[in-house]
Amino acid sequence: MGVELAHHFNGEVQEMEDVNFSDSELVYHVRDALVSVRSDPVLEPMKGDSDSYHQLVGVMHHSQRLAPDEVALLVTSLKALSGAVSYIDNVHHDSLLNSIFGMSMWSYGPDVMDALLELIISLAASNGKYIDSCLDMLVGNFMPPMYFVDALKQPRGQKKKEQVLSRVHTALEDIATLVPMAALRLSSIVVHRMPTTFFKKSLEKDRLKYRTEIYVENMLRLESGSIREFVGSRMLMAVVDMLIELDVSESNKSILERVPFLLKFILQLPATLSQRSLGKNIVADLLDSMMVQVFEHLESCANNKRLSEVFETLLDSFMLTILNTYKSKFAQFVMFYACALDPENCGVKFAIMLVDRFVFGDNPLTRMSAVAYLASYLARAKFLSTAFVASMLKRLVDWCLEYCKTQDGDVNPKAHRVFYSGCQAIMYVLCFCMRSIVDVPWLKSQLLLMPIERILKHKLGPLKVCLPSIVEEFLKQAKAARLFTPSETFMFEDLLESDFSRDFGGLERLDMFFPFDPCLLKKSDRNFIRPNFVYWKHVRTSYGSDDEDSSDEDINEDFVTMNDENFMEEGMARSPDEQHLDLDEFDHAMNKMSITPKNGLNYRFGGDKMQMPSRIRPSTSPESL
Repeated sequence: MGVELAHHFNGEVQEMEDVNFSDSELVYHVRDALVSVRSDPVLEPMKGDSDSYHQLVGVMHHSQRLAPDEVALLVTSLKALSGAVSYIDNVHHDSLLNSIFGMSMWSYGPDVMDALLELIISLAASNGKYIDSCLDMLVGNFMPPMYFVDALKQPRGQKKKEQVLSRVHTALEDIATLVPMAALRLSSIVVHRMPTTFFKKSLEKDRLKYRTEIYVENMLRLESGSIREFVGSRMLMAVVDMLIELDVSESNKSILERVPFLLKFILQLPATLSQRSLGKNIVADLLDSMMVQVFEHLESCANNKRLSEVFETLLDSFMLTILNTYKSKFAQFVMFYACALDPENCGVKFAIMLVDRFVFGDNPLTRMSAVAYLASYLARAKFLSTAFVASMLKRLVDWCLEYCKTQDGDVNPKAHRVFYSGCQAIMYVLCFCMRSIVDVPWLKSQLLLMPIERILKHKLGPLKVCLPSIVEEFLKQAKAARLFTPSETFMFEDLLESDFSRDFGGLERLDMFFPFDPCLLKKSDRNFIRPNFVYWKHVRTSYGSDDEDSSDEDINEDFVTMNDENFMEEGMARSPDEQHLDLDEFDHAMNKMSITPKNGLNYRFGGDKMQMPSRIRPSTSPESL
């Protein structure tokens, strides 16, 4: 086969007579160009004019669109280099290697991409010193250049994306097969090159967001690919770490921190209000999109019978990072959704892990966090059976009872904070699940046999220490269910918290930590979380009538109308500035949605009394944002 060679010299195309080479002759020609700049005495007799080497480097280094003959020359040169790869030296051919490793596959067609990857694979297999550079070059092509991002929104852009990424992952798998140690190096390189989640105020932030999403897509592709045995766990844990970083970032907290902290447990924010407020935040939008990517990946794992394998990695990640990240609001829903996909295995295992960490753990803060997660999970997970929830309650009750047997002191929120967190978890779960339990005769019998009254009436005084909003709702339901009757009257006066609860919660406010409160991320909530989630406004309480309860269809219809139709009509009728809520509107709407039946917050702080919306059942049980 012959090809026409045009020579490049000093960056300019030179008109020279056509020369035809066979494939082997072309390889020798490139080999001679490489040898021409070597200082090895053994190769001295082979040295010629170094101009050919510089011409070769020029062929690799392009910043503009190539003409057809330039494309042909580039393909030919790349293939010839693959045949002469043993002559490439990282010292003498530094400029050539830099040009090769700096090439973006997004800038070329399939022919150039294939020839380039053939060379990259050959380099990685030829010498271990090139492995990191080859892997880094491939990982660098996970994301398109900034100028190409907008094109990805068009069909031709999506086609280009698949052309590039399919080849990149095939090359990574080929290198891992040829050089097994490369797979171990790949994990570190991918994690090191992860895009920053800090977006400056620039016109490029939307493009940066999209590039980040594509990078995560590639990480999850590695997790499910043929080399997942070597890189899968690290990829998944790194994605979760990125979710946490976004979750606790200042940008994401901005809208939520406008809300007084004490409102968290008595207010139910309308879905459209909360999601519109977060929707204008680029970080929250990225977090939402990434959560959806992970949810879809988990669904794929479940369909391919891999969920149990992936869940073990998620459990490890949860224990290492999420469990003690008290400011996390959304990342934990990855665990929630994984459990929803396999309630009987993953769902049960997660709860058992949490209760074991509470019962057998050493670190007080970790134990308190674990039981807060357990309480919130048992209360909110629609997919858990009532019998299983009751069995987890029994484990908490048994531990609290044993603790009471060893204590003879009085109220001390700081000294007994783990005990109080356990008591609050019991009451919180029963606020949500008491009616479901007592409606099943044999479960009701089990509940009545649990020494809850003995624990709550102990001298340690958990009813005086735990959050009044939870205690009041629990006592109301316990009385209606005839679980027990308090021997003393508690005057809560609409308190959300007490000095005691603040003391046992500590600086982290673990007394007010309910990590599976409603998710505010619109796409994540609507498409994945909501069908598996229990909202307080739809809980059947022991004092409520069946007529007041809403069916699942009613609940879904409410949310669809609220989130889709009304929001779209309202959004189109408003100007861009008006489509986002200001602080006054935000606060007003939150106050309006208070589920406190007596004196509202405005009244407590000197304002007028508020009237509670009739659609929300009167109750003092907490519902967060």
